Amino acid sequence: MADTRSGQRVTIVGAGLAGALLATRLGQAGFSVSVYESRPDPRGKELAAGRSINLAISARGFHALGQIGLTETILELSTPMRGRMMHSVDGQLKFQPYSAHAGDVIHSVSRAELNMALIAAADAVGNVEFHFSHKCVGTDFERGSATFVDQQSDRNVECEPGLVIGCDGAYSAVRKKMQRLDRFDYSQTYLKHGYKELCIPALPGGAHAIEPNALHIWPRQSFMMIALPNLDGSFTCTLFLAFDSKSGPAFSKLTDEGQVNAFFESQFPDAKKIMPTLIEDFFENPTGSLVTVRCAPWHFKDKVALVGDACHAVVPFYGQGANAAFGDCAMLGDLLIERANQGQTTLANTLEKYFVNRKIHTDTLADLAVENFVEMRDHTGSQLFLMKKKLEQTLHKLFPKSFLPLYSMVSFSCIPYRDAVERAKRQWKTVQAAALAATVVVITLIVWAVISCS
Repeated sequence: MADTRSGQRVTIVGAGLAGALLATRLGQAGFSVSVYESRPDPRGKELAAGRSINLAISARGFHALGQIGLTETILELSTPMRGRMMHSVDGQLKFQPYSAHAGDVIHSVSRAELNMALIAAADAVGNVEFHFSHKCVGTDFERGSATFVDQQSDRNVECEPGLVIGCDGAYSAVRKKMQRLDRFDYSQTYLKHGYKELCIPALPGGAHAIEPNALHIWPRQSFMMIALPNLDGSFTCTLFLAFDSKSGPAFSKLTDEGQVNAFFESQFPDAKKIMPTLIEDFFENPTGSLVTVRCAPWHFKDKVALVGDACHAVVPFYGQGANAAFGDCAMLGDLLIERANQGQTTLANTLEKYFVNRKIHTDTLADLAVENFVEMRDHTGSQLFLMKKKLEQTLHKLFPKSFLPLYSMVSFSCIPYRDAVERAKRQWKTVQAAALAATVVVITLIVWAVISCS
Protein backbone atom coordinates (compact mmCIF):
# COMPACT_ATOMS: atom_id res chain seq x y z
CA MET A 1 0.00 0.00 0.00
CA ALA A 2 1.92 3.06 -1.15
CA ASP A 3 1.24 6.76 -1.30
CA THR A 4 1.44 7.48 -5.01
CA ARG A 5 3.06 10.87 -4.41
CA SER A 6 5.78 10.06 -1.86
CA GLY A 7 6.35 6.33 -2.31
CA GLN A 8 6.02 5.89 1.46
CA ARG A 9 3.98 3.19 3.13
CA VAL A 10 2.45 4.31 6.44
CA THR A 11 1.79 1.83 9.23
CA ILE A 12 0.16 3.17 12.39
CA VAL A 13 0.49 1.11 15.56
CA GLY A 14 -2.52 1.79 17.77
CA ALA A 15 -6.10 2.68 16.87
CA GLY A 16 -6.69 4.89 19.88
CA LEU A 17 -7.49 8.58 19.66
CA ALA A 18 -4.24 9.71 18.04
CA GLY A 19 -3.86 6.70 15.76
CA ALA A 20 -7.40 6.91 14.39
CA LEU A 21 -7.26 10.67 13.89
CA LEU A 22 -3.87 10.57 12.15
CA ALA A 23 -5.02 7.69 9.94
CA THR A 24 -8.05 9.74 8.90
CA ARG A 25 -5.97 12.83 8.15
CA LEU A 26 -3.38 10.99 6.08
CA GLY A 27 -6.00 8.84 4.37
CA GLN A 28 -8.02 11.87 3.33
CA ALA A 29 -4.82 13.40 1.94
CA GLY A 30 -4.25 10.40 -0.31
CA PHE A 31 -1.85 8.29 1.75
CA SER A 32 -2.43 4.56 2.02
CA VAL A 33 -2.50 3.69 5.71
CA SER A 34 -2.59 0.42 7.65
CA VAL A 35 -3.62 0.59 11.31
CA TYR A 36 -2.85 -2.26 13.71
CA GLU A 37 -4.55 -2.43 17.12
CA SER A 38 -4.09 -5.02 19.88
CA ARG A 39 -7.68 -4.70 21.11
CA PRO A 40 -10.75 -6.02 19.30
CA ASP A 41 -12.80 -3.59 17.22
CA PRO A 42 -14.68 -1.51 19.84
CA ARG A 43 -17.59 -0.65 17.56
CA GLY A 44 -20.85 -2.33 18.42
CA LYS A 45 -19.59 -3.49 21.81
CA GLU A 46 -20.70 -2.41 25.28
CA LEU A 47 -18.48 0.36 26.60
CA ALA A 48 -16.15 -0.83 29.33
CA ALA A 49 -16.08 1.24 32.52
CA GLY A 50 -13.40 1.90 35.02
CA ARG A 51 -10.26 2.73 33.08
CA SER A 52 -10.93 6.04 31.36
CA ILE A 53 -11.30 9.53 32.71
CA ASN A 54 -13.72 11.52 30.55
CA LEU A 55 -11.96 13.80 28.11
CA ALA A 56 -12.15 17.58 27.99
CA ILE A 57 -11.78 18.62 24.35
CA SER A 58 -10.90 22.26 23.79
CA ALA A 59 -9.58 24.54 21.05
CA ARG A 60 -6.48 22.53 20.14
CA GLY A 61 -8.43 19.32 19.87
CA PHE A 62 -11.17 20.89 17.77
CA HIS A 63 -8.56 22.38 15.43
CA ALA A 64 -7.35 18.86 14.59
CA LEU A 65 -10.90 17.49 14.43
CA GLY A 66 -11.80 20.31 12.08
CA GLN A 67 -9.04 19.26 9.70
CA ILE A 68 -10.82 15.94 9.15
CA GLY A 69 -14.33 17.41 9.12
CA LEU A 70 -15.42 15.89 12.43
CA THR A 71 -16.11 18.98 14.54
CA GLU A 72 -19.91 18.83 14.41
CA THR A 73 -19.98 15.09 15.01
CA ILE A 74 -17.94 15.41 18.20
CA LEU A 75 -19.90 18.44 19.40
CA GLU A 76 -23.03 16.30 19.18
CA LEU A 77 -21.37 13.67 21.39
CA SER A 78 -20.18 16.16 24.00
CA THR A 79 -21.51 18.35 26.79
CA PRO A 80 -20.21 21.93 27.12
CA MET A 81 -18.69 22.94 30.46
CA ARG A 82 -18.52 26.67 31.19
CA GLY A 83 -16.57 26.51 34.42
CA ARG A 84 -15.78 24.69 37.65
CA MET A 85 -18.41 23.98 40.28
CA MET A 86 -16.69 23.70 43.65
CA HIS A 87 -18.24 21.48 46.34
CA SER A 88 -17.28 22.13 49.97
CA VAL A 89 -17.56 19.45 52.64
CA ASP A 90 -20.72 21.07 54.02
CA GLY A 91 -22.35 21.01 50.57
CA GLN A 92 -21.93 24.69 49.61
CA LEU A 93 -21.47 25.33 45.90
CA LYS A 94 -19.34 27.97 44.23
CA PHE A 95 -19.18 28.37 40.45
CA GLN A 96 -15.93 29.56 38.86
CA PRO A 97 -16.32 30.41 35.15
CA TYR A 98 -13.41 29.41 32.97
CA SER A 99 -13.35 32.74 31.20
CA ALA A 100 -14.85 36.20 31.06
CA HIS A 101 -16.26 35.24 27.65
CA ALA A 102 -19.39 33.09 27.62
CA GLY A 103 -18.27 31.35 24.43
CA ASP A 104 -15.13 29.94 26.07
CA VAL A 105 -16.17 26.41 27.03
CA ILE A 106 -14.56 23.00 27.09
CA HIS A 107 -16.44 19.89 26.03
CA SER A 108 -16.83 16.72 28.07
CA VAL A 109 -16.89 13.59 25.93
CA SER A 110 -16.55 9.88 26.58
CA ARG A 111 -13.15 8.60 25.49
CA ALA A 112 -14.73 5.43 24.11
CA GLU A 113 -17.37 7.27 22.08
CA LEU A 114 -14.80 9.71 20.71
CA ASN A 115 -12.52 6.82 19.77
CA MET A 116 -15.31 5.00 17.95
CA ALA A 117 -16.25 8.14 16.03
CA LEU A 118 -12.63 8.56 14.92
CA ILE A 119 -12.33 4.91 13.88
CA ALA A 120 -15.54 5.22 11.88
CA ALA A 121 -14.21 8.35 10.17
CA ALA A 122 -10.95 6.62 9.24
CA ASP A 123 -12.75 3.48 8.10
CA ALA A 124 -14.86 5.60 5.76
CA VAL A 125 -11.69 6.60 3.91
CA GLY A 126 -11.10 4.00 1.22
CA ASN A 127 -7.32 3.85 1.60
CA VAL A 128 -7.23 3.19 5.38
CA GLU A 129 -7.16 -0.44 6.53
CA PHE A 130 -7.73 -1.58 10.14
CA HIS A 131 -6.33 -4.77 11.63
CA PHE A 132 -7.80 -5.32 15.09
CA SER A 133 -6.63 -7.94 17.59
CA HIS A 134 -3.08 -7.54 16.23
CA LYS A 135 -0.50 -7.03 18.97
CA CYS A 136 2.83 -5.40 18.11
CA VAL A 137 5.67 -7.73 19.13
CA GLY A 138 8.61 -6.24 17.25
CA THR A 139 9.84 -3.38 15.11
CA ASP A 140 12.62 -3.44 12.52
CA PHE A 141 13.93 0.10 12.57
CA GLU A 142 16.26 -0.29 9.62
CA ARG A 143 13.49 -1.56 7.32
CA GLY A 144 10.66 0.52 8.76
CA SER A 145 8.46 -2.47 9.46
CA ALA A 146 6.71 -4.03 12.44
CA THR A 147 5.64 -7.53 13.39
CA PHE A 148 2.26 -8.31 14.92
CA VAL A 149 0.61 -11.36 16.41
CA ASP A 150 -2.88 -11.97 15.05
CA GLN A 151 -4.49 -12.92 18.34
CA GLN A 152 -7.31 -14.77 16.62
CA SER A 153 -5.12 -17.08 14.51
CA ASP A 154 -1.99 -16.86 16.72
CA ARG A 155 0.22 -16.26 13.71
CA ASN A 156 2.77 -13.54 13.06
CA VAL A 157 2.04 -10.82 10.52
CA GLU A 158 4.64 -8.36 9.24
CA CYS A 159 3.63 -5.06 7.70
CA GLU A 160 5.24 -3.81 4.53
CA PRO A 161 8.38 -1.67 5.02
CA GLY A 162 7.88 2.10 5.06
CA LEU A 163 7.14 4.58 7.84
CA VAL A 164 5.97 3.14 11.17
CA ILE A 165 4.17 5.58 13.50
CA GLY A 166 3.76 4.52 17.12
CA CYS A 167 0.45 5.78 18.49
CA ASP A 168 0.25 3.01 21.07
CA GLY A 169 0.07 4.93 24.32
CA ALA A 170 2.12 5.53 27.43
CA TYR A 171 3.39 1.94 27.48
CA SER A 172 4.17 1.94 23.77
CA ALA A 173 5.70 -1.20 22.28
CA VAL A 174 7.26 0.90 19.52
CA ARG A 175 8.91 3.26 22.00
CA LYS A 176 10.08 0.31 24.12
CA LYS A 177 12.16 -0.85 21.17
CA MET A 178 13.47 2.70 20.65
CA GLN A 179 14.65 2.76 24.27
CA ARG A 180 17.34 0.25 23.29
CA LEU A 181 18.87 2.69 20.84
CA ASP A 182 22.09 4.45 21.73
CA ARG A 183 21.59 7.91 23.33
CA PHE A 184 17.82 7.59 23.51
CA ASP A 185 16.53 9.55 26.52
CA TYR A 186 13.57 8.20 28.45
CA SER A 187 11.96 8.87 31.81
CA GLN A 188 8.70 7.99 33.50
CA THR A 189 7.47 9.56 36.72
CA TYR A 190 4.49 8.35 38.71
CA LEU A 191 2.40 10.43 41.08
CA LYS A 192 1.86 9.03 44.55
CA HIS A 193 -1.84 9.29 43.76
CA GLY A 194 -3.95 6.91 41.73
CA TYR A 195 -7.44 7.26 40.32
CA LYS A 196 -10.70 5.34 40.53
CA GLU A 197 -13.61 5.83 38.16
CA LEU A 198 -17.05 6.10 39.78
CA CYS A 199 -20.49 7.22 38.59
CA ILE A 200 -23.36 9.56 39.37
CA PRO A 201 -26.28 8.09 37.39
CA ALA A 202 -29.00 10.08 35.67
CA LEU A 203 -32.19 10.83 37.52
CA PRO A 204 -35.38 9.03 36.50
CA GLY A 205 -36.31 10.48 33.12
CA GLY A 206 -32.68 11.12 32.16
CA ALA A 207 -32.06 14.48 33.87
CA HIS A 208 -28.69 15.32 35.43
CA ALA A 209 -28.58 15.14 39.23
CA ILE A 210 -26.28 18.19 39.42
CA GLU A 211 -25.46 21.13 37.14
CA PRO A 212 -24.68 19.60 33.72
CA ASN A 213 -22.63 22.43 32.20
CA ALA A 214 -19.76 22.41 34.66
CA LEU A 215 -16.75 20.43 35.74
CA HIS A 216 -17.54 19.49 39.34
CA ILE A 217 -14.67 19.41 41.83
CA TRP A 218 -14.59 18.30 45.44
CA PRO A 219 -11.18 19.69 46.55
CA ARG A 220 -9.91 18.22 49.82
CA GLN A 221 -6.27 19.39 50.09
CA SER A 222 -4.30 16.15 49.60
CA PHE A 223 -6.96 14.50 47.42
CA MET A 224 -10.04 15.33 45.37
CA MET A 225 -12.91 14.00 43.30
CA ILE A 226 -14.14 15.38 39.98
CA ALA A 227 -17.23 14.72 37.86
CA LEU A 228 -17.71 15.34 34.15
CA PRO A 229 -21.17 15.30 32.51
CA ASN A 230 -22.37 12.79 29.93
CA LEU A 231 -25.15 13.20 27.38
CA ASP A 232 -27.26 10.46 28.97
CA GLY A 233 -27.65 12.46 32.19
CA SER A 234 -24.94 10.64 34.11
CA PHE A 235 -21.59 11.92 35.37
CA THR A 236 -18.28 10.13 35.14
CA CYS A 237 -16.63 10.70 38.52
CA THR A 238 -12.95 10.20 39.26
CA LEU A 239 -11.47 9.96 42.74
CA PHE A 240 -7.80 10.98 42.94
CA LEU A 241 -6.28 9.62 46.13
CA ALA A 242 -2.88 8.52 47.39
CA PHE A 243 -2.14 4.82 47.06
CA ASP A 244 -0.64 4.81 50.55
CA SER A 245 -0.42 7.40 53.32
CA LYS A 246 0.66 7.26 56.96
CA SER A 247 -1.44 10.21 58.08
CA GLY A 248 -4.21 10.84 55.52
CA PRO A 249 -6.77 8.91 53.47
CA ALA A 250 -5.45 6.41 50.94
CA PHE A 251 -6.70 3.63 48.70
CA SER A 252 -4.82 1.18 50.91
CA LYS A 253 -7.10 2.15 53.80
CA LEU A 254 -10.34 1.61 51.87
CA THR A 255 -10.56 -2.16 51.78
CA ASP A 256 -14.13 -2.88 52.86
CA GLU A 257 -17.62 -1.48 52.40
CA GLY A 258 -17.73 0.18 55.80
CA GLN A 259 -14.48 2.09 55.24
CA VAL A 260 -15.60 3.32 51.82
CA ASN A 261 -19.00 4.45 53.11
CA ALA A 262 -17.43 6.25 56.07
CA PHE A 263 -14.85 7.97 53.85
CA PHE A 264 -17.43 9.26 51.36
CA GLU A 265 -19.85 10.25 54.12
CA SER A 266 -17.19 12.40 55.77
CA GLN A 267 -15.56 13.87 52.64
CA PHE A 268 -18.20 13.89 49.87
CA PRO A 269 -21.58 13.68 51.64
CA ASP A 270 -23.52 15.54 48.93
CA ALA A 271 -22.09 13.30 46.21
CA LYS A 272 -22.61 10.08 48.15
CA LYS A 273 -26.36 10.74 48.28
CA ILE A 274 -26.57 10.54 44.48
CA MET A 275 -24.13 7.63 43.95
CA PRO A 276 -26.28 4.51 44.48
CA THR A 277 -23.69 2.21 42.88
CA LEU A 278 -20.75 3.63 44.85
CA ILE A 279 -19.72 0.40 46.56
CA GLU A 280 -20.13 -1.70 43.43
CA ASP A 281 -18.18 0.79 41.31
CA PHE A 282 -15.44 1.21 43.90
CA PHE A 283 -14.62 -2.46 44.20
CA GLU A 284 -15.25 -3.51 40.60
CA ASN A 285 -13.36 -0.72 38.86
CA PRO A 286 -9.55 -0.86 38.90
CA THR A 287 -7.31 1.72 40.53
CA GLY A 288 -5.26 3.39 37.80
CA SER A 289 -1.82 4.97 37.96
CA LEU A 290 -0.89 8.49 36.87
CA VAL A 291 2.33 8.66 34.87
CA THR A 292 4.33 11.32 33.05
CA VAL A 293 6.48 10.08 30.16
CA ARG A 294 9.23 12.06 28.45
CA CYS A 295 11.60 10.84 25.77
CA ALA A 296 13.84 12.03 22.96
CA PRO A 297 14.11 11.83 20.05
CA TRP A 298 10.64 11.01 18.75
CA HIS A 299 11.83 9.37 15.55
CA PHE A 300 14.48 7.08 14.11
CA LYS A 301 15.85 8.32 10.79
CA ASP A 302 13.01 8.19 8.24
CA LYS A 303 11.59 4.87 9.45
CA VAL A 304 9.83 5.32 12.80
CA ALA A 305 8.04 8.15 14.63
CA LEU A 306 6.09 8.50 17.88
CA VAL A 307 2.86 10.42 18.52
CA GLY A 308 0.80 11.29 21.59
CA ASP A 309 1.20 9.42 24.87
CA ALA A 310 3.85 7.20 23.28
CA CYS A 311 6.28 10.12 23.48
CA HIS A 312 4.77 12.52 26.04
CA ALA A 313 2.14 11.07 28.36
CA VAL A 314 0.90 13.64 30.89
CA VAL A 315 -1.33 13.45 33.94
CA PRO A 316 -4.91 14.60 33.24
CA PHE A 317 -5.17 17.70 35.42
CA TYR A 318 -5.06 20.35 32.71
CA GLY A 319 -7.45 18.46 30.46
CA GLN A 320 -4.89 18.59 27.65
CA GLY A 321 -3.71 15.01 27.11
CA ALA A 322 -5.96 14.26 24.15
CA ASN A 323 -5.70 17.83 22.89
CA ALA A 324 -1.90 17.60 22.88
CA ALA A 325 -1.98 14.26 21.06
CA PHE A 326 -4.34 15.76 18.48
CA GLY A 327 -1.89 18.66 18.18
CA ASP A 328 0.84 16.15 17.29
CA CYS A 329 -1.42 14.69 14.61
CA ALA A 330 -2.16 18.12 13.18
CA MET A 331 1.50 19.11 12.95
CA LEU A 332 2.82 15.76 11.72
CA GLY A 333 -0.02 15.51 9.22
CA ASP A 334 0.70 19.01 7.92
CA LEU A 335 4.41 18.25 7.52
CA LEU A 336 3.93 14.89 5.82
CA ILE A 337 1.32 16.28 3.45
CA GLU A 338 3.49 19.32 2.66
CA ARG A 339 6.44 17.04 1.91
CA ALA A 340 4.32 14.78 -0.29
CA ASN A 341 3.01 17.77 -2.25
CA GLN A 342 6.28 19.68 -2.60
CA GLY A 343 9.04 17.09 -2.08
CA GLN A 344 11.53 19.73 -0.95
CA THR A 345 12.88 17.91 2.11
CA THR A 346 13.76 14.39 3.17
CA LEU A 347 11.40 12.37 5.34
CA ALA A 348 14.05 12.22 8.08
CA ASN A 349 14.23 16.04 8.14
CA THR A 350 10.43 16.23 8.20
CA LEU A 351 10.27 13.95 11.24
CA GLU A 352 13.06 15.89 12.95
CA LYS A 353 11.19 19.15 12.40
CA TYR A 354 8.08 17.64 13.95
CA PHE A 355 10.08 16.51 17.01
CA VAL A 356 11.96 19.77 17.52
CA ASN A 357 8.84 21.93 17.12
CA ARG A 358 6.69 19.87 19.51
CA LYS A 359 9.03 18.57 22.23
CA ILE A 360 9.60 21.84 24.10
CA HIS A 361 5.86 22.49 24.30
CA THR A 362 4.81 19.03 25.48
CA ASP A 363 7.50 19.17 28.18
CA THR A 364 5.95 22.44 29.32
CA LEU A 365 2.49 20.84 29.35
CA ALA A 366 3.77 17.97 31.51
CA ASP A 367 4.88 20.47 34.15
CA LEU A 368 1.63 22.45 33.90
CA ALA A 369 -0.45 19.31 34.40
CA VAL A 370 1.30 18.33 37.63
CA GLU A 371 1.12 21.91 38.93
CA ASN A 372 -2.59 22.07 38.16
CA PHE A 373 -3.24 18.97 40.26
CA VAL A 374 -1.97 20.86 43.30
CA GLU A 375 -4.05 23.89 42.30
CA MET A 376 -7.24 21.89 41.81
CA ARG A 377 -7.05 19.92 45.05
CA ASP A 378 -5.49 22.59 47.32
CA HIS A 379 -6.28 26.08 46.04
CA THR A 380 -9.52 26.17 44.05
CA GLY A 381 -11.56 26.53 47.22
CA SER A 382 -9.47 29.36 48.71
CA GLN A 383 -10.43 33.02 48.69
CA LEU A 384 -6.96 34.03 47.50
CA PHE A 385 -7.32 31.77 44.46
CA LEU A 386 -10.77 33.20 43.69
CA MET A 387 -9.44 36.76 43.99
CA LYS A 388 -6.62 36.01 41.57
CA LYS A 389 -9.02 34.48 39.04
CA LYS A 390 -11.33 37.50 39.28
CA LEU A 391 -8.37 39.82 38.80
CA GLU A 392 -7.30 37.86 35.71
CA GLN A 393 -10.75 38.08 34.20
CA THR A 394 -11.03 41.79 35.01
CA LEU A 395 -7.66 42.51 33.38
CA HIS A 396 -8.71 40.45 30.36
CA LYS A 397 -11.92 42.47 30.02
CA LEU A 398 -10.02 45.76 30.30
CA PHE A 399 -7.16 44.71 28.03
CA PRO A 400 -8.53 41.87 25.86
CA LYS A 401 -5.61 41.86 23.43
CA SER A 402 -2.71 42.42 25.80
CA PHE A 403 -3.72 40.32 28.82
CA LEU A 404 -4.78 36.70 28.38
CA PRO A 405 -5.05 34.40 31.42
CA LEU A 406 -2.81 31.35 31.16
CA TYR A 407 -5.77 28.97 31.38
CA SER A 408 -7.44 30.77 28.47
CA MET A 409 -4.30 30.56 26.35
CA VAL A 410 -3.96 26.84 27.05
CA SER A 411 -7.61 25.87 26.68
CA PHE A 412 -9.17 28.41 24.31
CA SER A 413 -6.37 29.09 21.85
CA CYS A 414 -3.73 27.20 19.90
CA ILE A 415 -0.83 29.27 21.26
CA PRO A 416 2.00 26.74 21.80
CA TYR A 417 2.25 25.71 25.45
CA ARG A 418 5.72 27.15 26.16
CA ASP A 419 4.82 30.41 24.44
CA ALA A 420 1.67 30.66 26.57
CA VAL A 421 3.62 30.17 29.80
CA GLU A 422 6.25 32.74 28.81
CA ARG A 423 3.59 35.25 27.83
CA ALA A 424 1.77 34.74 31.13
CA LYS A 425 5.00 35.46 33.02
CA ARG A 426 5.59 38.65 31.04
CA GLN A 427 2.02 39.80 31.63
CA TRP A 428 2.26 39.38 35.41
CA LYS A 429 5.60 41.22 35.46
CA THR A 430 3.90 44.09 33.66
CA VAL A 431 0.98 44.02 36.12
CA GLN A 432 3.37 44.01 39.10
CA ALA A 433 5.37 46.89 37.64
CA ALA A 434 2.18 48.86 37.03
CA ALA A 435 0.97 48.15 40.55
CA LEU A 436 4.29 49.27 41.99
CA ALA A 437 4.23 52.45 39.91
CA ALA A 438 0.65 53.16 41.02
CA THR A 439 1.64 52.61 44.64
CA VAL A 440 4.53 55.06 44.30
CA VAL A 441 2.22 57.64 42.75
CA VAL A 442 -0.36 57.23 45.54
CA ILE A 443 2.29 57.51 48.25
CA THR A 444 3.76 60.57 46.53
CA LEU A 445 0.34 62.22 46.38
CA ILE A 446 -0.32 61.43 50.03
CA VAL A 447 3.05 62.88 51.08
CA TRP A 448 2.46 65.96 48.93
CA ALA A 449 -0.99 66.44 50.47
CA VAL A 450 0.41 66.13 53.99
CA ILE A 451 3.15 68.64 53.23
CA SER A 452 0.70 71.04 51.63
CA CYS A 453 -1.57 70.93 54.67
CA SER A 454 1.20 71.46 57.18
